[in-house]
Amino acid sequence: MVEEAVTADDSVPRRRRRLLRRRRFRIASQSGAEVVSLRQLPTKEKLRVTAPSMFTAANMACGFSAVPLAFNHHSHWAAVLMILAIVMDICDGAVARLVGATSPFGVQLDSLADLISFGLAPAVLVYTWVLPEWPVIAWCAAYLWLACAAFRLARFNFTIDPTADKRYFVGMPSPGAAAVVIATVAALDTPDMRVGPEILLPACVSVVPALLMVSTVRFRSFRDLVSPRTRQARITTGLVGVGLVVGLIVAPAVTLLVVAYAYVLTAPVGALTRPLRARIFGPASVAPPRQRQQSVFLPITGDDTEDDDGQPL
Repeated sequence: MVEEAVTADDSVPRRRRRLLRRRRFRIASQSGAEVVSLRQLPTKEKLRVTAPSMFTAANMACGFSAVPLAFNHHSHWAAVLMILAIVMDICDGAVARLVGATSPFGVQLDSLADLISFGLAPAVLVYTWVLPEWPVIAWCAAYLWLACAAFRLARFNFTIDPTADKRYFVGMPSPGAAAVVIATVAALDTPDMRVGPEILLPACVSVVPALLMVSTVRFRSFRDLVSPRTRQARITTGLVGVGLVVGLIVAPAVTLLVVAYAYVLTAPVGALTRPLRARIFGPASVAPPRQRQQSVFLPITGDDTEDDDGQPL
């Protein structure tokens, strides 16, 4: 009788543990939106929705790994890993659009990964390069870069507009800005350029893309080149990809310099040629006029908060 009572008492915790194991814990959204746990999805669907985040994680791993390499004076390999981070960043967006797995979580994760790969890693690269002779300038340049990258990514997340023209970014994207620093360091990675005034070149060069990141200047996204939809676009993408690979094999430093600095020049050249392009190719060839958006710091005040009848919007 005693043994039967003990067995009965033990069966209650066992049943409770089985119930706890079977119970599915649900993720709650503070906004009230429905959240589906990955455990509720089939295996194929799990791979589809997590595929972009795998590339984002690879992007973050490359950027994080570049930081200790830069601190240990392996600038060349740090630059290589940051180039891989740019490739992974391009891939995660392309894969998300390809499989239809774009999500708010993916957007936030991508921005956090970009802050590490294109905010922290380039800042450390500039800092360690200039530090031996100009420590104060090294700190100022590195912090300016990191602050501008953080502001640019936060503004991007806050001002996402589904109806906006996807052909353009407002402000220079952080991967493109990081490419300028990477290309400059790769070109100067010789013993002669690590002494004297020349050592300040990466810090001086980094100021321009850092400020362009927080500007409202429009830069082409080249989304049609990254995610081609027509046969002609796929051929163009393939030719550009082959050209880049060949250039990186034959003359990597020169190729990086040409690509990075040419992208910086697309903004002023595009602004100067806007009237000519609109006249020859039509209005679709130029960016539509920007509409005023809500301030990222303060709400819009004045007439913009009222409609034509004087009623609050």
